[in-house]
Amino acid sequence: MTENLLQVHLWHWLAFGALVVVLLVLDLVVFHRRIHTPTLRESALWSVFWVSLALIFNAFVWWWGYQTHGDSEAGLKFLTGFLVEKSLSMDNLFVFAVIFRYFRVELKYQYRVLFWGVLGAILMRLVFILAGVGLLHFFDWALLIFGAFLLYTGIRLAMTHGADVHPEHNLILRTARRLLPVTHGFREQHFFAHENGRLCITPLLLVLLVVESSDVLFAVDSVPAIIGITKDPFIVFTSNIFAILGLRALYFLLAGVMDRFRYLHYGLAAILVFIGLKMCAEYLAEKWLGKGTHLVPAWASLIVIASLLSFSVIVSVLATRRENRRAALAQEETEAESENNVLEPR
Repeated sequence: MTENLLQVHLWHWLAFGALVVVLLVLDLVVFHRRIHTPTLRESALWSVFWVSLALIFNAFVWWWGYQTHGDSEAGLKFLTGFLVEKSLSMDNLFVFAVIFRYFRVELKYQYRVLFWGVLGAILMRLVFILAGVGLLHFFDWALLIFGAFLLYTGIRLAMTHGADVHPEHNLILRTARRLLPVTHGFREQHFFAHENGRLCITPLLLVLLVVESSDVLFAVDSVPAIIGITKDPFIVFTSNIFAILGLRALYFLLAGVMDRFRYLHYGLAAILVFIGLKMCAEYLAEKWLGKGTHLVPAWASLIVIASLLSFSVIVSVLATRRENRRAALAQEETEAESENNVLEPR
């Protein structure tokens, strides 16, 4: 039960892999070889760059889809998948912020952790996506399991939040601390250092291990979500990877304002529930009504997901502004009361 929206050959996979490798090498060796704290302007420009790159590739997929099938379905599903993965990655940023605060990692060293975290995430997503699509190819009923899992994940996300993460309970962290020698304190951006005549890992490597293990959980949520939009493995993988590549710039862009998106997880939860219901309904409709049944067109899915995400962001911003106004009024009243107390005759 797979889709073939594009005529993909092995060399397409290799070409895309080579593109990703070149981008990562340029990012680490050329553009960010100097350790520094990214500015807001720099992070904004890099975010625009990664999103623009994804949209350019989306235009290419759109053209490719027209050449293959004469329609825009491939382009629409890539854009929808990219939007979903980008939205889910925003919620992941809250978890990363909690991890970095727990370990007290300086902002200028967080980029290095996120770079290698992204590299590991790309490899893990490839494994998860190929496994998920392969499972559906042989057992189409697994679509019901994926849909039910997304329903559960959406409900759980609506009831909890990334700020509830406790890095100290991470199994990999506790195992690494027990089995491996750890230096006393950080060694700048290094993952390994010599201490007391032996090679040790640094706390920065522990941070990376927690980030990587957390991304496994993120992949468990996001891969079924993107498969619920399209089962074309190439579109699933490329849209997922483009969303991940811009994760670091997005993190530093939103690092100081994450608390303003307090209702974002409700929007993400609604998106997961929508995709889960869509997966289950379309599987049952296909079994009952025949092959090729699509209850929700690609353009309709894109509109629903974009609307849910936009609504949650707008409500979050309005709520923050309202609270800021209330806090400012309370501050003014307190200052006025203090001034009156000073002026009152004793």
